[in-house]
Amino acid sequence: MRIYALSDLHVGHAANRETLATMPGDPEGWLILAGDLGERPAHLNWTFELLRHRWRQLVWVPGNHELWTTDGGPRGVARYEALVNLCQSQGVLTPEDPYPHIGDGRYLCPLFLLYDYSFAPDGMGHDEAVAWAAEDGIAAQDEALLFPDPFPDRESWCRHRCDLTEARLRALPVGARTLLVNHWPLRRDLVRLRLVPRYAPWCGTRRTEDWHQRFRADVVISGHLHMRATDWRDGVRFEEVSLGYPRHWRPEVGAAGYLRPIWPDPGASAHGEPVWHP
Repeated sequence: MRIYALSDLHVGHAANRETLATMPGDPEGWLILAGDLGERPAHLNWTFELLRHRWRQLVWVPGNHELWTTDGGPRGVARYEALVNLCQSQGVLTPEDPYPHIGDGRYLCPLFLLYDYSFAPDGMGHDEAVAWAAEDGIAAQDEALLFPDPFPDRESWCRHRCDLTEARLRALPVGARTLLVNHWPLRRDLVRLRLVPRYAPWCGTRRTEDWHQRFRADVVISGHLHMRATDWRDGVRFEEVSLGYPRHWRPEVGAAGYLRPIWPDPGASAHGEPVWHP
């Protein structure tokens, strides 16, 4: 089995649609789509229609953009559930499906965990984190467009998602290895936002910082940052696999050049320095 990953396709942008249309597939391979395909269900439909016949299996996890309500449609959990139904109607695996066994005691685990502002400096809650970011001119659109309904706030929704997911991961067979997939990074030390460092509160939760060890991960896949890199922590490979907005990728490289091989291990040796991807 060959597994590849790409995230942050943002197909609302014409340049992204054009480069994705030229991206080859692998009839025997699986493609992980690690969130932020777009802002509307139509963006997911377009992407799945384009790619599902080029790959044996598509796997999707939501990003913040999919969870935005900009069209008067469902909000919060209802929106997420509608997107899961859309995916399942097209044969796309989601965080709500059983984790597939990919061989040799390994499971591919699509996750939906959200964030809880704990990637802000120590001691900051929501209001303090938002104010701290605003001091540097950062105002995340999630604050106006990503609704937590019926939860009172995003932190509560994040806590609920982490509780559910921990229980499912603990229920895997004893000794199982995992490939963990989440849109938001699982570790705060991997959030390196050179131009907008105070966007960090919207990038994950500290609750997951040891999940790569607790759940015996071989590789952890995420997106969100638009800062493509391969890192290692405790001998575990972390892959940030974003395409990003048109200004974040090189036309001469194209989507095919940003498609990241995930499994089997592409052979990169573990060391302390990140490998940055163009």
